[in-house]
Amino acid sequence: MATWDDLVLPEAPRQKLAEIAAEVRQRLEVNKTRGHGSRISRSPGITALFAGPSGTGKTMAGEVLAHDLHLPLHRIDLSQVVSKYIGETEKNLRRLFDAAEGGGAILFFDEADALFGKRSAVKDSHDRYANIEINYLLQRMEDYQGLTILATNKKEALDPAFVRRLRFIVSFPLPNAEQRKEIWRRVLPAAVPAGDLDLDKLARIKVSGGSIRNIALQAASLAAEEGETVGMKHLRRAAGEVGG
Repeated sequence: MATWDDLVLPEAPRQKLAEIAAEVRQRLEVNKTRGHGSRISRSPGITALFAGPSGTGKTMAGEVLAHDLHLPLHRIDLSQVVSKYIGETEKNLRRLFDAAEGGGAILFFDEADALFGKRSAVKDSHDRYANIEINYLLQRMEDYQGLTILATNKKEALDPAFVRRLRFIVSFPLPNAEQRKEIWRRVLPAAVPAGDLDLDKLARIKVSGGSIRNIALQAASLAAEEGETVGMKHLRRAAGEVGG
């Protein structure tokens, strides 16, 4: 599982993640020392939104928190939970939270915009039920005595009124050239023994950290197939294939 050393992020989101970890750790400690009957143990759950383009480290950040806090991570694709049938979404969410209660797991909901998209007005019964589903999820998140994370690639698609109810907002930007170079430096040795590689040239390829990892793995496969050490030619080919 990923650790803090695997995350290449600007200082602001790293600091925000550290604050989340500290709050969860202290909440667990308070519950352990004061018991479940204390006023603090019944305080609202810890909720967070991870927002940023695909491949910028949102899922990895969830893994880092789980590893750091020694908690299981349950990753749920929210788009698979949402149902077009009235009442089914709440049933699906109820089963998820009921199963997680008491276990202390971190709940990581991916594709949050599947449910939290902006709604300018309630036009029919389906809009009303959609709002009920959203409020139900937020209420269960706030009642859950653990950490729940919503992840989205499209923060601008989320209704600001719902976003304001979340405790932490962590933005995951695309890496700059310096950060891309560091990601290349970290993933290449882990993937394969590297040959004559120009990290500065690789860092000029404007891709996400997730894409860099995919390129490195694809390049490793290409080099292995040819019985060679990974070189720039393999990385250039892999970049073209991964980029489509």
